[in-house]
Amino acid sequence: MLKFIDKLFGDANEKFLKTLEPQINAINEAEQKFLKQTDEELKAESLNLKQQIKDGTKLDDVLVPAFALVKVAAQRTLGQRHYDVQLLGGIVLHQGQIAEMKTGEGKTLTSTLAIYLNALAGQGVHVITVNDYLAKRDAVWMSKIYSFLGLSIGVISHESAFVYDTSHSADKNLDSQVKIAMDYLRPVARKEAYAADITYGTNNEFGFDYLRDNMAQDAARQVQRGLHYALIDEVDSVLIDEARTPLIISAPAEQSTDRYSQFAQIIENLKVNEDYNIDEKMKACTLTEEGLIKMEKLLGVDNIYESHGMEIIHHIESALKAKTLFAKDIDYVIKDNEIIIIDEFTGRMMPGRRYSEGLHQAIEAKEGVEVQRESMTLATVTFQNYFRMYTKLAGMTGTAATEAEEMAKIYHLDVTVIPTNKAFIRDDRADRIYKNYRGKLKSIIKEIKERHEKGQPVLVGTISIEKNEELGQLLEKAGIPHQLLNAKFHEKEAEIIAQAGRRGAVTVATNMAGRGVDIILGGAPFDQVKYDEIISLGGLHVLGTERHESRRIDNQLRGRSGRQGDIGSSQFYISMEDDLMRVFGSDRMKNVMDRLGLAEDMPIENKIISNSIESAQKKVEGHNFDIRKHLVEYDDVINKHRQVVYNSRQQLLQIFSDKEHKSEKTSQDIVLDYVSQEIENVISFHTLGEKNVGDFDPKEILETLKAIFILDSQEENKIKELLTQNGRSNSHDNRDKIIEYIISIAKEKYLKLTEEINTNVSLADNTWTPMQIIECSMVLRSIDTLWVEHLTAMDKLRTGIGLQGYGQRDPLVEYKREAFGLFNSLLDAIRKQIVYSVFKVSLKRNAVANNPSQARPGESQKVFEEQKQGYQPFQKQVANREVQHKAVSNKPKNQAGEIIGRNDLCYCGSSKKYKKCHGK
Repeated sequence: MLKFIDKLFGDANEKFLKTLEPQINAINEAEQKFLKQTDEELKAESLNLKQQIKDGTKLDDVLVPAFALVKVAAQRTLGQRHYDVQLLGGIVLHQGQIAEMKTGEGKTLTSTLAIYLNALAGQGVHVITVNDYLAKRDAVWMSKIYSFLGLSIGVISHESAFVYDTSHSADKNLDSQVKIAMDYLRPVARKEAYAADITYGTNNEFGFDYLRDNMAQDAARQVQRGLHYALIDEVDSVLIDEARTPLIISAPAEQSTDRYSQFAQIIENLKVNEDYNIDEKMKACTLTEEGLIKMEKLLGVDNIYESHGMEIIHHIESALKAKTLFAKDIDYVIKDNEIIIIDEFTGRMMPGRRYSEGLHQAIEAKEGVEVQRESMTLATVTFQNYFRMYTKLAGMTGTAATEAEEMAKIYHLDVTVIPTNKAFIRDDRADRIYKNYRGKLKSIIKEIKERHEKGQPVLVGTISIEKNEELGQLLEKAGIPHQLLNAKFHEKEAEIIAQAGRRGAVTVATNMAGRGVDIILGGAPFDQVKYDEIISLGGLHVLGTERHESRRIDNQLRGRSGRQGDIGSSQFYISMEDDLMRVFGSDRMKNVMDRLGLAEDMPIENKIISNSIESAQKKVEGHNFDIRKHLVEYDDVINKHRQVVYNSRQQLLQIFSDKEHKSEKTSQDIVLDYVSQEIENVISFHTLGEKNVGDFDPKEILETLKAIFILDSQEENKIKELLTQNGRSNSHDNRDKIIEYIISIAKEKYLKLTEEINTNVSLADNTWTPMQIIECSMVLRSIDTLWVEHLTAMDKLRTGIGLQGYGQRDPLVEYKREAFGLFNSLLDAIRKQIVYSVFKVSLKRNAVANNPSQARPGESQKVFEEQKQGYQPFQKQVANREVQHKAVSNKPKNQAGEIIGRNDLCYCGSSKKYKKCHGK
């Protein structure tokens, strides 16, 4: 049907590319003019373009000269010239689309066109890669072009930040495939790297820096400077494969870790298919009725649910998952006595990332490493919502057309397929399918040996570290020299990849070698004689030892061969015992293999089985798409909360970053707005009802106001009088009189308090007054602490909301409804915490003032420092884990050992609320 439509109306992709031809011709004409100019003249042209943009010229209006400048700069610095198809890719990227370019077509060089043009705006361009190695490699490699044209370059990695050091630009030619020439990168503060015109880094680092910036207590500590234009390399990996897991910043909570070790031992008594069942498709594990009975006997209880509640069930489920669904050297590795997660799509370690809901602790207990305390979420965001915050987003990959629908729906990104520069001649052979795993391995070793002896380089792809090392041992036994590349040897990655194309090379790699790496035929540095020799042997052969759940990951592995029109070949070896086939394959496939009666190392090529393999992959891809869609639907709800909260705290930080005090609002205005809102809410709440319904209580109103600030007898009598005259009336005018009078008292008292504190406390830095510092600290502390509690409440709501389905209700609709109530409660709680605290800042200092004989020199200053310490930045509290833990432990608790809230009954037995008794 689609082919018929294309024939009838023409291919839409081709039509769009034809509209770009005039621009391509204009760029090539401008290139000829620039080729005649000196280096200094070209730099002057670049500065001129930058000034034009500053003066208001649109980026589209300078696209032609900008692209032409980059073409010439690439020739003079790298000895490479952009092809016309790369110019097409550059225009597509500038327009905020996804450019699908076959692997080996020079996506990195293509990206320089759009990156340079958008960097001229001076707002910063973020270039996102899939790992730190590629970020550094591409930055160093392409920085020669950017620095030649007068732009600065930064690099963000997991623990460091760098800028490109132009003093090395005239050194020896850098071969980017050999190694990262760290001499070209100078370590700097993270903020300086973001201040560069162009900043390279990974999606994780950009996302986490965004979250950390929105936890900062000072604008000077924020590192990013806005989200303007982002260009994502391997965009399908970043926006699809990795988008199933949100970014989370957490801190240790108070829960004990002892039970994880206990349950790790208890679970060993359970038997699969007897005490518990495993659903590998859904990655779930559940106790059977027999398993529950056995657990009750082991724990010595009659009914787990009645005796221990959901906490014990949580520990049992976590221990079961850790034992049955997560395996060492497949899902994680142990390094320096820590469990480090392995990314299933890239095969790389993800230090600092932890499984949630106690699963990570359960794995630590299973492996016998130190069990860390459970965590509480401080900040979180999904990749979907993070990248949708950029003003303009673009991406490039070799495999995006199949995901065009998801890209359009979630990110509003169109996909344009860019034609290849040379004819594509790689030989992608049909899968070899074996009866069992052992037979497959025998054939793989035989195939590798034959090609190695012939001299043809072979890249062998494995889907896990475990399989990677197993194959390495078999090759060693067979006497075949080889190189292993997995997350454990990531330090040698550049060196191993650089030589993977030399004569006779055998490289066994995980998915690390599947994206973004160029394997030079003949080995690095490039040698024409060695290159021709490898071409005569058939080029690089890619051997996949197993199908991945995602077809795109398989295609990326194939893409290491046959780049830029080179000859090459690829083939996958599959057995009916592979995880994908075992879990998602159909019984029909197994029956076909059994009926044929083949030997274990005898392969077949069967269309039914091949189709079933693709069908199994589509099932998994569909399931993963549902997970991502589900994730973003729920995160869209909390994203609105996040925007309001982050905007509120950013408003305050901006006030304090304004050293010249030009902001329209001050911190005092913000606090007084909160006070006015709370007073209005209190009065309205107690006076909005109809007459004689018993909801009007002047005494309660006065008690509430006294909880905010102290009233003298004259003020109290005046409020009583106003309430008596106007309180029961439903007239808005009468109610407004009461509100206006009380707000005027509040402002007068607050201004007096501010004057007293500022008069009695002196600071070395007089940019801000003492009261302004207290206001900022108090508001930020209230927002941050209550935001964390809100995230915890939202997590609990999300966990249990699925049960609404049993009541014939849509869980997502119910989640939105409940979330709305929780968010309103959050805003109320933030306001109340600030209002009911701010007038009490000076109580201790006033006590000293009322007894001058007790005052000592510097007492007021000391008290101020103590009060300021009381409102210290929330991150500081979290960072000092032990101090935080003790502080929580010292809070008043009831007989059950639970911390008492302000509205709980007091521990003394007075039957009063804690806030009106010992917590007053």
